Parts: sequence; structure tokens; C-alpha cells
Amino acid sequence: MKAIKEEIINDLIGRLNASPFMIVADYNGITVSQFEELRGRLAAAGAGAHVTKNSYAKRASAAAEYPEEIAEYLTGQTVIVTGEQDVCAAAKVLKDFHKETEKPEMRAGVLDGKLLNPDELNALAALPPMDVLRAQLLGTLQSPASTFVRLLNEPASGLARVLKAKGEQG
Repeated sequence: MKAIKEEIINDLIGRLNASPFMIVADYNGITVSQFEELRGRLAAAGAGAHVTKNSYAKRASAAAEYPEEIAEYLTGQTVIVTGEQDVCAAAKVLKDFHKETEKPEMRAGVLDGKLLNPDELNALAALPPMDVLRAQLLGTLQSPASTFVRLLNEPASGLARVLKAKGEQG
């Protein structure tokens, strides 16, 4: 039995080490069908939900060198959300699902070794998707270059308009 426990904890440590984030949520009162729907949505966002004993999660989070304060949030019926990419997408799925069903409630999270409270997780959930952020960044980076090109072309364009107007006058 001890070997099985160690295997579960080692699997959880592997998940935590492979993920840049962890979100701890309370799934008390969620039906099986709701939980399966939540798992499907999280999977589409590149994340996964894992239910485990709190004592295992505490040992795994300590082994993964997460902040000690996370242990305070590992009580009751806990689901741990991890993923390989975007914490914002996972937080958004949890936030949207909470709006629809009143469950699960995000308790805390860890991002790059920093403890996040529910307000910070909700702020991350409010960010636009990563593709939109990349497009906005690209637009911001291109803006000075395109403005510079327009400024360089303006004197020649102005001269061409003046010559055209003079030609039309006679």
C-alpha cells in the first residue's frame, strides 16, 4: 500500500514540475457530469484537473518547492489544475464554469513559484487569449515603423499632389 501512495505522490510531483502553474479549487457539490464537462473544457485549454488526497498534494507541493502557504488551501474537497502552457486559459475556464454552475471556487494558485490569491487568478482569467496578446504586441511593435515610413513618404506625396494640382490648373 505504501508503494502505491509513493507512486501517486511521485506522479503528482511530476505533474507539478512539468507545469508552470497550479490552481487549487474547491469542487464540493459538483456532479460527476459537471466535473467531466469541466475536465473537457480544461483539456481544450491545455490543462488538466486532478483530484487527490490533500496530504498527497501537500507532500507533492513541498517536493516541487512551491510556497509553504499553499498547504493552507489544501483542505476539503480539492481539485488541482495544472497545464503545460497558459495559466490564463485555465483560469478563464474555471471562472466561466463558476459563473455557470457556482462551482468550483478557485482558492489559490502558484505561478512561477509565487502564491496567487483568487483575485489575482480572476485578473489572469480576464486577460485576452495568448494569440490576441501576441497580435496586440506585434501591432505595437509595428506601429513606430509604419509611422516612420509614412513620415518619410509624406514630403514626396505632398510634392506629387502639388504638381498634379498645378497640371490640372493649366
